[in-house]
Amino acid sequence: MAPRIRENILKISPYKAGESKVEGVAKVFKLSSNENTAGPSPKAVEAYRAAADRIPFYPDPTNARLRAALAAHWNIEADRILTGTGSDHILELLCYAYAGPGDEVLFPELTFPMYEIAALTAGATPVKAPMKGDAVSIEALIERANAKTKLVYLANPNNPTGHFLHKDEVQRLRAGLPDDTLLVLDSAYAEYVEDIDYTAGTDLVKASIDSGANNVIMTRTFSKMFALAGLRVGWGYGPDDVIGAIGRIRSPFAVTTSAEEAAIAALADGAHFEASLALNSEWLPTINERLKDLGFNVTEGAGNFAFFRVPEALGSMAELDAHLRKSGIIVRAFPPVGALRVTVGQVDENEAFLSAVEAYAKARG
Repeated sequence: MAPRIRENILKISPYKAGESKVEGVAKVFKLSSNENTAGPSPKAVEAYRAAADRIPFYPDPTNARLRAALAAHWNIEADRILTGTGSDHILELLCYAYAGPGDEVLFPELTFPMYEIAALTAGATPVKAPMKGDAVSIEALIERANAKTKLVYLANPNNPTGHFLHKDEVQRLRAGLPDDTLLVLDSAYAEYVEDIDYTAGTDLVKASIDSGANNVIMTRTFSKMFALAGLRVGWGYGPDDVIGAIGRIRSPFAVTTSAEEAAIAALADGAHFEASLALNSEWLPTINERLKDLGFNVTEGAGNFAFFRVPEALGSMAELDAHLRKSGIIVRAFPPVGALRVTVGQVDENEAFLSAVEAYAKARG
């Protein structure tokens, strides 16, 4: 008899990464994975290469230099920062530390699929709260939280819809949850939000610590704005006991030496950061407005991507997706909700996408 796989593992649908090739098309623009196609800071690349002579040696298991840089940059305590192999690594570990069989893990219905994967891997029950259209519903999350709810995952801004909650809304969510439920703020796209009423979560973590509740943790990543997706660097900021729990099960060498050095350099390059932000700030509204002008149903939001649907008069999501692929443009399709998500790319990528969409819309006009 073959070894038996746990039933909860068999319930998992493997994570599907964005495609990067189209059969028969030589040149493609990959706008399906929310990568920063501007690339990383040249200083980060230089730091990465300079670390080559340290390849034979294990990295610092505490990533003390990176934590110190993050602490100074965000005015937070270094000993309450934990690094990971991407922020999704920390998101998974939180589930393993706090949830198991008989427990529930709560999150919005249309959001980052790793939350469900982490819950099922831990043996917990994933619970999906309905949304208000493409917006996260605080009321639905609060209504479904109960004594079994060990974690609530909140991507803010939400991936893939782009909707984000303001600070007072997140505070209202935390106040409506059981005190012993851990609120996990996944702030992967925080760097792209310019709304003054938005918070990435550091202040909410501090408030939970000051009150003694210790029930909020924030995670962030270097994969989006800082364009270090290939190096897998993420971090979390939370109460001592939460950080300590994750530290017990975290791989001791989760972030490599070269990745740590690149992240430190990227964090310090303010000019590159501002250039990336400026490009996104110009093109996200441009893409959204052009899509609306062409008759598509656009969800307003934040992040480095646009989320939209194809109305019946313009055919279907599948038809537009196929047209874009033939044009060498790969976007992300969400068949269950009939929507597409396109990453804000470089100028030529954005123009190619809009030209292809315009040609599609005119052919059906």
